[in-house]
Formats: sequence, structure tokens, C-alpha cells
Amino acid sequence: MADTATESTNASAATAAAAATNWVQKTEDQEISNLVDSLAIGKDKGSAESNPEASGEAAEPAAPAVNGSAGSPPSVAGSEEIETVNPADASLLMKIIRKGLVESKLDLEVQRKDPSSPLHSVKSFEALHLKPELLQGVYAMGFNAPSKIQETALPTLLADPPQNMIAQSQSGTGKTAAFVLAMLSRVDPRKPYPQVICLSPTYELAIQTGEVAAKMAKFCKEIKLRFAVRGEELPKGKKITDHIIIGTPGKLMDWGIKFRAFDLRKISVFVLDEADVMIATQGHQDQCIRIHKQLSSSCQMMFFSATYEKEVMEFAEYIVPNPIIIRLAREQESLDNIKQYYVKCKNQDEKYQAISNIYGVITVGQAIIFCHTRKTAGWLSGKMTQDGHSVAVLSGELTVEQRLAVLDRFRAGLEKVLITTNVLSRGIDVEQVTIVVNFDLPMDQSGRADCETYLHRIGRTGRFGKNGIAINLVDSDHSMEICRTIEAHFQKKIQLLDAENSDEIEKIGS
Repeated sequence: MADTATESTNASAATAAAAATNWVQKTEDQEISNLVDSLAIGKDKGSAESNPEASGEAAEPAAPAVNGSAGSPPSVAGSEEIETVNPADASLLMKIIRKGLVESKLDLEVQRKDPSSPLHSVKSFEALHLKPELLQGVYAMGFNAPSKIQETALPTLLADPPQNMIAQSQSGTGKTAAFVLAMLSRVDPRKPYPQVICLSPTYELAIQTGEVAAKMAKFCKEIKLRFAVRGEELPKGKKITDHIIIGTPGKLMDWGIKFRAFDLRKISVFVLDEADVMIATQGHQDQCIRIHKQLSSSCQMMFFSATYEKEVMEFAEYIVPNPIIIRLAREQESLDNIKQYYVKCKNQDEKYQAISNIYGVITVGQAIIFCHTRKTAGWLSGKMTQDGHSVAVLSGELTVEQRLAVLDRFRAGLEKVLITTNVLSRGIDVEQVTIVVNFDLPMDQSGRADCETYLHRIGRTGRFGKNGIAINLVDSDHSMEICRTIEAHFQKKIQLLDAENSDEIEKIGS
């Protein structure tokens, strides 16, 4: 009887303990949920965003359904949802395409808590007093001198005592190499446990960062790196002895909090990369906050983002106490060397005829044609191929590898026309592009003029100081209104072009 009573007491105690644990967990869940809500981090980013799986890792985003075939013109331009950019895919594409550093002449804005404290910059990697093996790795990667953001960021990231940083600049400016160098510099290889964790929003972006780290640490044989991404499993009860863990929030949360495979309180450097993409992915901001809550107050925090939007900065300021903030002044793409025209059309077929007339009169190096939807892009590709044009199509249903293959062929000149949706509106430079055609004028989901996308689209021509041509095909009062709004916004005249008049067309090509 006594044994039974003891067992009953133990069972009750275990039940009470479990209930208490659940209550604590629910309280923490609610606390984090309230925090995320108060940070105004967007939860309604659209159906293209991925949802976290049960393990906490984000699933691949589902491609929107395409209605109908590409053999006939879509009857209503708005009958299919406008294809939007998936931020994680766009970021990955940019990282892969950018073979070297972008030479930026833009100014850096630096904010710090104590404006009187000295801010150092360096003009060489030697000035950073790196370990010889690290310096060797930097040079082996082809970095001869620091980029603009590295000049300012690296002395701060490597300083003692460690300083927290929020840094913003576009892809290709060297920020990944900057924080990877800081991560590697902070590791004490004699300590057999994780000292650095780096969070990336997706499997692919984590692998990209890991590859940079592996190359830079090529001569630091004693530093061990580990990926915490889907497909990587830990035997039950195993402790991690690697020095740096690079991975996605869900997997890192599982290993660090759920399985206790390493001690988060011993982490000395916490890097949150691609923060703008991170908070655009449902669930990731919650996971980042959970991991962050387990870190010691002395942990150095590094926060990197390509954008500086309000919701990104609210998230950053929660994660990173007393930071030095480095911003790269926003790039102003000039429209001065781009001639802008609009052509009045009645329907899709007249739009196509306008393109054919232009191709029949002027010599076009290479052209990018932007459509709202995959359906329109597919239809237009079929028509142009039938007429003997070498055409490539790039839209959201393609994998990153497939998009790269299409872009490589286009850049090599194997196709002269690239038909695409908004997945390619930003950051892709092809020197031979002389004409950009807006088959559909850019607008947001509410049907209003999207001036920023217009700027990025037509900025694909007129690169490298050359002259470019932008042609907007207008087929309704609404699209005419969008054209006028864009004209007023940039205060640059968009001239009427008669696509039936070969003499007029000839003039634009001269």
C-alpha cells in the first residue's frame, strides 16, 4: 500500500511539474507572440510566404497556380494574380550572380550611442591585425582591399570589448565576408563547444554563408563549422563540439533549446543575417526571439539587412542593444540616360504588334520584357518564338538553379529577349541590354502605380553609363493613368511613340 501511495504521489508530482512546464511555455509563447505583434512585424505578407513546419524550419513557398494555357492571349490582364517577388529567392539569386564586390561610391551613414567616441576605418586587411591564417584565407578569396562597408564595419566588429552592430547595405557590398571574418576572429579553437551562431532565413542562404565561411577558414584547420539545416540530424543525447553553427532558426532552436545539444549561454557571437527576409517569413521572427532570449548579455550581436524599413529596424532594436548602426545611403538610379516612351494599344495583340514593329526597324542588342503574370509571359514567349526570335522566360515557378541557367544563357547572348515577371525587377546587370519593355506597367496589388518597381525595371537598361530605351505599352485608361503617375513621380517626360510610324521608331534608335 505504501508503495502504491508513493507511486501515486510521484505521478501527481510529475503531472504537476509537467503542467507547470506547459504553463511556463504557454506564458513564454504568449509573451513572444505579444512582442512580435507589438513590433508590427507583418504577418500578412501574402500567400507567397512560407509557413514554418512543425520542426520550426520554413517550408519551400508554394508556386501560385497558373490558369489556362499559354497558347492564347489572356482575356483579362487582372484575371491572374500579379506575380510577386519571393524575398529569399531574390536574395539568393543576387548572392550567386554577384561574382565580385560591387564598387559603391555611396556614402555611409554611421550612428552610435556616443557620437564623440572614435570611429576607425581601414584601407587594408593587414591593418586589422588578423591571424595570419585568416588573412591568407581573405586573400585566397580574391579580396585585395576592404569594400566601403568593410572599411567601417570590420574595425568595429573586431574591437575589444566587442561592440554590437546593425548594418544595412545592398547585396554584393561585402557584408557577408565582413561578418564571417568577425565570426572566425572571435573563435577560440581550444574550447570544444559552439561559440558562434549565425541565423539565415532559408536552407539555401545558410549554405551560401557556410561556403563563404569555409573558404575564408581554409587555412584555419582547427576551426570547425557545422550546418544546422534540414537534412542534418543529431544522434540523441549527442553534444556539439563544433565552434561555429550556421543554420536556419527552426533547426537551431531544436538543437539549442529542445535537445540542449549545446549551451546557448556560452555563445559569444550571434549573427542574424538577411533580417528583412527573416521577418518576411512567418514564424522566423518568433524563433529568432526565442534563441535570443537564451543568450548571455555579453554576447556580441550582429544584425544585417538589405533594407532599412521601419519593421526591420524595430526588430533590430529589440535584438541588438546599444548598437553602432551603419547604413549605406540609398542608391539613386538615374533616368537621365534612358529615353522613355509609351505606345497606345487597344489590346494584347496590338501590344505584340508594337513590339514586332520596333524590332523590324531598329537594331536591338538584347531586350527584357516585363509582364504581370506568368500566363502573359508564356503567351508572349510563344508568339515571339513563332516569329523567329530567340526567347527565354524567367518567372516564379522556376527553381533558383533554373533561373541561374536562364540568366547565364541570356548574359552569354544565346537568347536576345528575356521575358520575365517581377522576379527580375531588381539588381541584375546585363551590359548588352538596350531596351526594356513594360508589356504591363508595374502596379501594386491595389492597382496603383508602383514607381519603385518601375525604376528598378527600366534601370536594367542604361547601365554602365550607356544610353537605354524604355517602352511602356498602354492598353487602357487605367494603364494610361499609371503611366502619368510614374511620369509625375520622377518628373521625367514619357513621350508618345507611334509604333505604326517607322520613321518615328527609327529616331528612337539613333
